[in-house]
Amino acid sequence: MIVNHEEFRTYVQSRGAALLRVANQLTGNPSDAEDLLQTALARTYLAWDRIRDRSSLDGYVRRAMVNINISWWRRRKLEEYPSEELPDVPVQQDARHRYDELEQALDRLPARQRTAIVLRYYEDMTEPEIARTLGISVGTVKSSVSRGMAKLRGDLLVPDARKRVN
Repeated sequence: MIVNHEEFRTYVQSRGAALLRVANQLTGNPSDAEDLLQTALARTYLAWDRIRDRSSLDGYVRRAMVNINISWWRRRKLEEYPSEELPDVPVQQDARHRYDELEQALDRLPARQRTAIVLRYYEDMTEPEIARTLGISVGTVKSSVSRGMAKLRGDLLVPDARKRVN
């Protein structure tokens, strides 16, 4: 791969501000926009020698930013849940208490289930990555996460659920 470093640097210096404005419009957040533009420019740099039409560079970078932003958006976890009724009490009122409950519930899980859940949901690792890290099969990872989550949803996080239903 032969890249004309000076040509790329000149392009970034001349078009960087305009591309950053586009990135800011895509993300709505200045720091996310900088990350988005940097990632798109890194991909453009890697493809620099394959881009024959230099007049289409802006379009190439914009398309890369859109694709990257969509990819990032899909990975984000849903933080707001739609509801037909608004709660009377703000949900975040005792967030620290709920966090502590979750930590305690995780501590009560068997080690393999706890580790698999933490790697999957706290570290955002894929099942194959977890399997390699723990030296177990992907199927064991899946069953460990599934069983651990079932325990968390059941007795561990809502210990009095059966009493409330009756």
